[in-house]
Amino acid sequence: MSALLDRLRHKLAQRPARWCVTGAAGFIGSHLAAALLALGQDVTVLDNLSTGRMANLDAVRALVGEAAYARLRLVRGDITDPGDCREAVSDAAYVLHHAALGSVPLSLEDPLGCNAANVTGCCNMLEAARTQGVAAFVYASSSAVYGEEPGLPKTEDMRGAPLSPYALSKTVNELYADVYARCYGLRVVGLRYFNVFGPRQDPNGAYAAVIPRWFDALARGEAPQINGDGLTTRDFCYVADVVRANLLAATSDDPALSGQVCNIGSGKAVTLLELFAAIRDTAATRHPGAARIEPVFGPPRAGDIRHSLSDISKAARHLGFTPQFSLRQGLEAAADWYLGRRDAGTPAQPWPDVGAPTRFLTPDLDAP
Repeated sequence: MSALLDRLRHKLAQRPARWCVTGAAGFIGSHLAAALLALGQDVTVLDNLSTGRMANLDAVRALVGEAAYARLRLVRGDITDPGDCREAVSDAAYVLHHAALGSVPLSLEDPLGCNAANVTGCCNMLEAARTQGVAAFVYASSSAVYGEEPGLPKTEDMRGAPLSPYALSKTVNELYADVYARCYGLRVVGLRYFNVFGPRQDPNGAYAAVIPRWFDALARGEAPQINGDGLTTRDFCYVADVVRANLLAATSDDPALSGQVCNIGSGKAVTLLELFAAIRDTAATRHPGAARIEPVFGPPRAGDIRHSLSDISKAARHLGFTPQFSLRQGLEAAADWYLGRRDAGTPAQPWPDVGAPTRFLTPDLDAP
């Protein structure tokens, strides 16, 4: 794996280019922007700051330094505006499309808003990339497309009935991406994320991801709530692994990859009860009182799937992707940030030294 990553670093160093990252004021997008700037690339950010935060871009500046940050251009615009999309990709060789309304509950409350941002926005970005001659377009899909497909692990040829407007929007994005690859020759790769976690996830608000919310509750001495019986399973992937998958997908020379989607996860499932135990153990190393806290249980959440587990063999085969963080390593790497040390440092490199995971910490917050 190290040889593959060395080749990728060398390729980027030899051929610096401009990358357009949509949603780069958000959780995953800000990690992508930081990694690219640290690798000597130029970055255009397209974000309307509706869910993203300038604090995340300030964090990127602090991580990479003023000289590298000077290579970032911010387009404060909206992916639902075709003109903003064309401006953002006008001089870009690569697009990493991560702007979206990324919440199942929010999509159930506002299906039309979800469609506008996730479907129309993705189409606008695909069309801008096509007309501006972008070399590669990588977009964020989701394990939500599998719905209640019963088979485990999930393979890319499976697709169940979507359980939410959010899941439907990601399914439609994949169909459009395939059409743009076949009809227009645009090199498009979709990454079906499972449950991504790491610094800059928002512990606040109705749509917060479960890991930052539970860390936050434990730090305050409160009992986290588990929706359902706790036996629901999820596949959690640390954000540094997701960053690496994006760079591998964008720079891949595999002609069979265009128009395809690849699962990006850990390839391991844990129950919510197991997740809670791992978070509590991690939190207790900093807040000993957390070890005595037990969860409370609430009703299952509408639109959530019961079980999720990725088969990542396709990503391994076509991208050379192998996760480098286990769940507990990722929790330990992000724990100080989750527990309130917003000034903790971080490297922007997407290929961590797994032997020293506590080095991989990042400040500030946002929801995906």
